[in-house]
Amino acid sequence: MNAIEIRNLCKNFGENQALAGLNMTVPMGAIYGFIGENGSGKSTTKKIICGLIHPTSGSIKLYDRDYTDSDVRASMGVLIETPGCFPNLTVWNNLMIQATNLSIPDKENAVRKVLIMVRMEGAAGNKYKNCSLGMKQRIGIAMALLGNPKLLVLDEPINGLDADGMRIMREILTDLSKSGVTVLISSHILGELEKIATHYGIIRGGKMIVEMTAEGLESTCPTFVAIQTKNMKNAQEILNKKYSKVLFDEQKENLRIYDAESPEEVVRYLYDNNIIVNELKTDKIGLEEYYINLMANKEVK
Repeated sequence: MNAIEIRNLCKNFGENQALAGLNMTVPMGAIYGFIGENGSGKSTTKKIICGLIHPTSGSIKLYDRDYTDSDVRASMGVLIETPGCFPNLTVWNNLMIQATNLSIPDKENAVRKVLIMVRMEGAAGNKYKNCSLGMKQRIGIAMALLGNPKLLVLDEPINGLDADGMRIMREILTDLSKSGVTVLISSHILGELEKIATHYGIIRGGKMIVEMTAEGLESTCPTFVAIQTKNMKNAQEILNKKYSKVLFDEQKENLRIYDAESPEEVVRYLYDNNIIVNELKTDKIGLEEYYINLMANKEVK
């Protein structure tokens, strides 16, 4: 059984087709990184899953039941855009109001539990308006966790956070996944998403173009030898005589050799041609570069 199964999902807004036959599978317990450029259909998909808008056609199942099933809907937690909190009330009181809205029997214990889960127990007395962006994001997740949801839908929860805020958010989401909660998360910060996601879905033009596991990404992305020398142009000309794929990385200002058997082989070959290597390392393409290359592929529809 999967947490989410979407088949042939379409959504039209007048003459604009936001989703064009989307297929999507999110396994139970996954942290599913939902990736795509602005306007690709991510927000529309999440809003349909959450029941905020209705699809034009297609099917959505959550835990093998129709997504409109009331019991299934009760097992979802959602944070899309920003949490709806009263700025002059404390964190505690905002969460108590949400617990009351959800008719949670033991509200105080439920609020204490989610505050501990999001590392906010020490800030319960803070007014919401005085909380940092990272704290507000965690408050939003705490609100979404009230009621012990099995599925958590998050929209850009790590955007705008500092390094420590991102670390805390990674820990929270990883802990939730280990406890059996399925997390559907979108983010444009792909380097951070790569640290926690177990599965990925890449959407473009309202269609899913790639779904893969983290292991699948790892096996798909090639390893390369990266070098720096004093004369990069000359080094590239010499390397091109021996290797079939040598590229210059303008951002990192190094040469990448993709088909070398070992770093030592590259160093030895350049040394034999009177070029000294100043820096040398073995590296691998990550999620961000994989995504950029995929989007640049004109054959992707």
